[in-house]
Amino acid sequence: MAFRFPLATVLRVRESIEKREENALQRIQLEMARVARQIEELNAAVAQAHARQNRALREPMRAGELHATLAQIEAAAREKNALLLALQGLEQQRLKQMKVYQAAHRDHETMINMRNEKRDAYELENARSQQKYLDDIFMARRHRR
Repeated sequence: MAFRFPLATVLRVRESIEKREENALQRIQLEMARVARQIEELNAAVAQAHARQNRALREPMRAGELHATLAQIEAAAREKNALLLALQGLEQQRLKQMKVYQAAHRDHETMINMRNEKRDAYELENARSQQKYLDDIFMARRHRR
């Protein structure tokens, strides 16, 4: 008779919960990476705008171009601040989701450990009963002689 874990359904549910929470954590981390990449792109755009502004101070430039460059720098700064706030919020979500994931992982590990203990006990009992069967056969043959 093969080993059957009575809480196999619970184990599968715990495993699926852990995977769901891990996926949610990965989505948050991907979003954080996307926002960080946007911040880096804004930093590059601001650096280019500053370079144009510095060039304007050395070379003649139309007032409209200079005004557009300054407006671009201000808009990029506002967008960067908004992205930094979003990144902060995502970090808080990540920390919260990490705790949820860790709890789901612990629950899953607990069920795996329980299954392993039950299987080990089953295998030990099975080995004992097989040994007892062999001992009984040996004793029966010994008494027949």
